[in-house]
Amino acid sequence: MRDWLGREINYLRMSLTERCDLKCIYCRDENYYCRGKQELRTDEIAKLTDSFVRLGITKVRLTGGEPLVRKDLAEIVTIVSSHPEIKDIAMTTNGQGLAGRVAELKKAGLKRLNISLDSLDETCYREMTRGGDLYRTLSGIREAIDAGLGVKVNVVVVRGKNEREVDRFIDLASKEPLDVRFIELMPIGTFGEKSENHISNEEIIRSHPELHRVAARSESQPSVDYQGEGFTGRVGFISPVSHRFCDQCNRVRLTSDGKLRMCLGRNEETDLRPHIEDADLTGIIREAIFRKPAKNEFTQLYHANRRMNQIGG
Repeated sequence: MRDWLGREINYLRMSLTERCDLKCIYCRDENYYCRGKQELRTDEIAKLTDSFVRLGITKVRLTGGEPLVRKDLAEIVTIVSSHPEIKDIAMTTNGQGLAGRVAELKKAGLKRLNISLDSLDETCYREMTRGGDLYRTLSGIREAIDAGLGVKVNVVVVRGKNEREVDRFIDLASKEPLDVRFIELMPIGTFGEKSENHISNEEIIRSHPELHRVAARSESQPSVDYQGEGFTGRVGFISPVSHRFCDQCNRVRLTSDGKLRMCLGRNEETDLRPHIEDADLTGIIREAIFRKPAKNEFTQLYHANRRMNQIGG
């Protein structure tokens, strides 16, 4: 369907949980406890997915928190993939529990993975994730590539933490069949709201003249893609703060507790859970999507009402 600005909304980011086995510095405070009690059940996910498909959703990304902490993850992937209208099913994960589960998830219908990996240095990775094991994530990436799944590596560049590793990540994209995507730190949460932690993607691009821009794989993708001479993969830049892409945004977000959120950088939500059994559930979703805001508020005095793990990225 189309919203009031004529944007075709066909992409749903579905958060399955707030829980996560890591505590990344830009995602949540170290002492914040992630809830699990309010998570949508599989039968609720099935009914909501039915309604979203009726409205024209053709692409679904499963997010968290960390989706792999849900024991029924493969069942959820199967529910989503049972709709032939959905052409693309992807998942965002930190990869800590990915190795050993790739075959099961691929069989259920998963096609692509976005894997968060903010450092290739063991010490820095442990610091930025507050305890993560770098080699568990690297093993999951290798298993996913070998299984033929599409793989994108997401890197949030933080000043004073991992900005010196940009060259290493670009080298990774040159040698492996994957995309490395640099994502600007967003002003969400205590850490993200501190301007001294931010690095714009423009700064990275200017310092790497060997990269040349290449055609996007999709008109609605948020990343601007580059390659260098002889690259196997790509380098992408996602810049929601310095360069809005709101006029081409085709996505909405469903939080793990059933709230429909139109924009990562806006606080407006519609609670769908009380209406899951309603005959007009689809109409309620349609009305909410039609009112999708024109743009995010990242460049204003924005204060998010949820932490990143609660929104779903």
